[in-house]
Amino acid sequence: MREIFKRVVDDTLYSIELDVDASENKDEYPWLFSVFVKYDSADNAKDGYEEFLETKESLIIAVEYEDKAKYLGTRVVDGWSEFYFCASSAKDLNSMVTAMLKDTGYVYESNIIKDKKWNFYETQLFPTELEFVHIQSAKIIFLLEEEGEDLSIPRDVEHYVSFLTPTQKNRFLNTLDIKGFSFKDDISSEEFEHGVALVKNHAVTEEVVKNIVDELFAKIKEDQGYYEGWSTTLVSQESEEE
Repeated sequence: MREIFKRVVDDTLYSIELDVDASENKDEYPWLFSVFVKYDSADNAKDGYEEFLETKESLIIAVEYEDKAKYLGTRVVDGWSEFYFCASSAKDLNSMVTAMLKDTGYVYESNIIKDKKWNFYETQLFPTELEFVHIQSAKIIFLLEEEGEDLSIPRDVEHYVSFLTPTQKNRFLNTLDIKGFSFKDDISSEEFEHGVALVKNHAVTEEVVKNIVDELFAKIKEDQGYYEGWSTTLVSQESEEE
């Protein structure tokens, strides 16, 4: 399953697309194959971008042919699209990419190295726990936009937090000092028996949600807890009816 998220490293923004289930093939693919293609979407028309996406998918299909390799993901940074694959061997991959891309007009380069432990995938591509949280937030925001919601309208938003022990939960609640949050209810699940639902009134734009979740997440981790996501209700339609 492909997930998309953003990461900032040393003030450089990376847009990452990743197959989060790729490591199921770990033992069969000990090589890391990379293909870097120069393409800056800001300098190209829409039809040029669509052509580039077609090239990308064609490249993935070609590299994956006969299970020689598996697509891991893409990093986009400074006008370069970095395509990464895990490969069963180093044979023929560079020559195959050259044959495919040499007449496209794109500037490109490819490389293959041994990475038996999948270090690059796990440290440079795979989302952190907080990045996974933001991935889920983006999906909720997308669904709200599909419903025609005005994301700038503040509304009650429930945030869910779980702990392994009641002591952790109680310490978290007793020391919670983030402005605007209040306790709503105790919750539990099959995985975590000790959880709470918090509520705060705020907008649900990407920037607002990210800032609020980042602050709450840091506090949760002080007490060894887990952030389980958030939910809210539609309010734009209610405002129109009034």
